[in-house]
Amino acid sequence: MKAKIKTNDNVKVLTGRDRGKTGKVIQVLTNKKTSQKFVVVEKLNMRKKHLKARSRTDKGQIIELPAPIHMSNVAKIAEKKQTEKKTAPKSIPSTAKKVKTTDKK
Repeated sequence: MKAKIKTNDNVKVLTGRDRGKTGKVIQVLTNKKTSQKFVVVEKLNMRKKHLKARSRTDKGQIIELPAPIHMSNVAKIAEKKQTEKKTAPKSIPSTAKKVKTTDKK
């Protein structure tokens, strides 16, 4: 089953020049014609955009914007709680309370 990537999830880039880098998802985009999904990741896949001067007093400028990455080229990074393999309640005899413990395999 595929992991559903949503806004504010941490993802790792699998292909391209930013391969191996991680970042937070700013926006999830969907192409209505082809139903392809793209994600915009903070400070990754940066592209330069040249802005023309709007009046004689303004100056033109070059700004950097994050470009979308196809969803198949990123993987969701599990948070620390989600990476734990198994949690099972175990009772401690001295306190008689059930406490969640993890068994890493």
